[in-house]
Amino acid sequence: MLVKAFLMAKDDPSTVVPFLFNPNELTVEKTNQFAEISIPGLPSSTFKFVKGGVRTLTMDLFFDTYEEKKDVRIHTDRITGWDSGNLFKEKPFKGLMDIDSDLHAPPICLFIWGSFIFRCIIERVTKKFTMFLPEGIPVRATLNVTLKGYSDIETQLKETSFQSADRTKVWHVKQGDTLWLIAAKEYGNPALWRRIADKNKIYNPLLLKPGMNLVIPPLE
Repeated sequence: MLVKAFLMAKDDPSTVVPFLFNPNELTVEKTNQFAEISIPGLPSSTFKFVKGGVRTLTMDLFFDTYEEKKDVRIHTDRITGWDSGNLFKEKPFKGLMDIDSDLHAPPICLFIWGSFIFRCIIERVTKKFTMFLPEGIPVRATLNVTLKGYSDIETQLKETSFQSADRTKVWHVKQGDTLWLIAAKEYGNPALWRRIADKNKIYNPLLLKPGMNLVIPPLE
């Protein structure tokens, strides 16, 4: 059974757009980005975490005005903007993908489906009209929509626990260890090997020997 879900601008409830929704599938995508780092002496590269990607939802939204014999674009244009030209004399508000004059960007939106609320931006929409009245008026449409999760900087900082080498440690050198490898494991960046070298008064990093104890200074 098709039930109603909603899209609306987060700060303007009057922009709510209802649609029929009971998906056969709902695609959720989450990515992480890593940088490949080459360390001298190692046979393969290591990887350093750069950033996380936002969660993305991709879905189909259904609109049907056949029973009412009305143009379905009165609903679909509320999402994509008024691309139906001058067909409608009254345009109650901008589309959710239009640029807000105060924000200078499209608004942050909410996707609401029952108890599920997803704060997002509308990244991409593809329209497909699938039924028309004899005079050519579309009365049924499917919108393939991609929504990207949105979180402001303050919220992300509160939710993220940043960890670093914030306490002095001691590293017991084993066969095959290098300052580059130790810096990569302790700091996440092999280029910081000189911090360890300076702290331990190592003037030639190639003379690292098994059995040595190295002081790992904290990152400031």
